Amino acid sequence: MTERSVTHATFTIERTYAAVPSRVFHALSDKAAKSRWFVGPDEWRQERFEMDFRVGGREVNSGRPKGGELHTFDAIYHDIVEDQRIVYSYDMHIGDTRISVSLATIVLIPEQGGTRLVFTEQAAFLDGYDDAGNRERGTRDLLDALGRALG
Repeated sequence: MTERSVTHATFTIERTYAAVPSRVFHALSDKAAKSRWFVGPDEWRQERFEMDFRVGGREVNSGRPKGGELHTFDAIYHDIVEDQRIVYSYDMHIGDTRISVSLATIVLIPEQGGTRLVFTEQAAFLDGYDDAGNRERGTRDLLDALGRALG
């Protein structure tokens, strides 16, 4: 029997991009634009990407490392304010095992010549499968990839 546990954590990451908020919002909300940066490491193979960007809409993104188990990000959008804010909740799974449940908030703040993005995640990490340090590192990598996609 698996020992059950829940570890809660919150982290916030800020990035500044040399792009106006509408351009950053587009990269977060448009399926084609997001598919260019919201991907796993180089050896990762994406298997599914669906995105219905609207309040109540769902995003599912899954893939796997070569020879590894399927990892799935399954999100529901709760609040969208164009060019300003996105709030969503999501589950992460490895295979059929739910490893975490999170609430994520992205705020876009106009700044001289660009946008400051503030990402906050409140997470429940389940049964020792993941932790805040790994999740924060992965999110930092994704936000760096977003910056590269924005050019």
